[in-house]
Amino acid sequence: MATGFPRSVTESAPDTDQVTPEPTGVAVATAAAESAASVRGLTKSFGDRTVLDGLDLDIEPGQFVALLGPSGCGKSTLLRILADLDHEISGEVRVAQRRAVAFQAPRLLPWKRVWRNVVLGLRGRPDRAKAVAALEEVGLGHRVDEWPKVLSGGEAQRASLARALVREPDLLLLDEPFSALDALTRIKVQALVGELWQRHGCAILLVTHDVEEALLLADRVLVLDGGGIVHDQLVEHPRPRDVAAPAFVAQRAELLSWLGVH
Repeated sequence: MATGFPRSVTESAPDTDQVTPEPTGVAVATAAAESAASVRGLTKSFGDRTVLDGLDLDIEPGQFVALLGPSGCGKSTLLRILADLDHEISGEVRVAQRRAVAFQAPRLLPWKRVWRNVVLGLRGRPDRAKAVAALEEVGLGHRVDEWPKVLSGGEAQRASLARALVREPDLLLLDEPFSALDALTRIKVQALVGELWQRHGCAILLVTHDVEEALLLADRVLVLDGGGIVHDQLVEHPRPRDVAAPAFVAQRAELLSWLGVH
């Protein structure tokens, strides 16, 4: 695990020869094998409001991490920074070079067929075979040539996962991807994500408000509050997990207490 990074920011400008050493910058992508993500002294403010305050975090390769916390505490902000979508930060962020994101909304382009949505943004000519393989893996092989508007909510989210997985990421960032789904579909897609993680072996950071979901899927749960990680808990229950098991119930109660629910 990488440690001891300086509390400064390296800002890169890939299209120029200039480097601007300002106190705000971008996430630094690195292929460092010792961690999927490593954060040192990360601070992010919106006007006078600081949401991340000197945060330190390491995510190991292949680790499934769930991030809990009250609304507005900075969970999605942290995920966006790791995804290199928010550059106005101070501190140092090192992230696996191959990373992908799936959001709460699938964000499929309605004027492109499903398979073209999956390979959207990849370099080179659209690779239909690669898209088909990814869609089959998430159970959408029969929807390859459909328009996104005919997909159900669960199918659209599966397509979003296929689009992330086709990039073969070392770090997969999931921002509340199940929250808009009905209860039954949510259970099915949760199980799918667990299967895909075990199959691909990439590190995952899942932002969620659901304590039970975090304990079902992750092998490490973090609680973010007050600008930093206030609780870091390993989840060592055997898989598949039983929500009625005494150890599971006790750990859920402990996490709820950290979230102010007693």
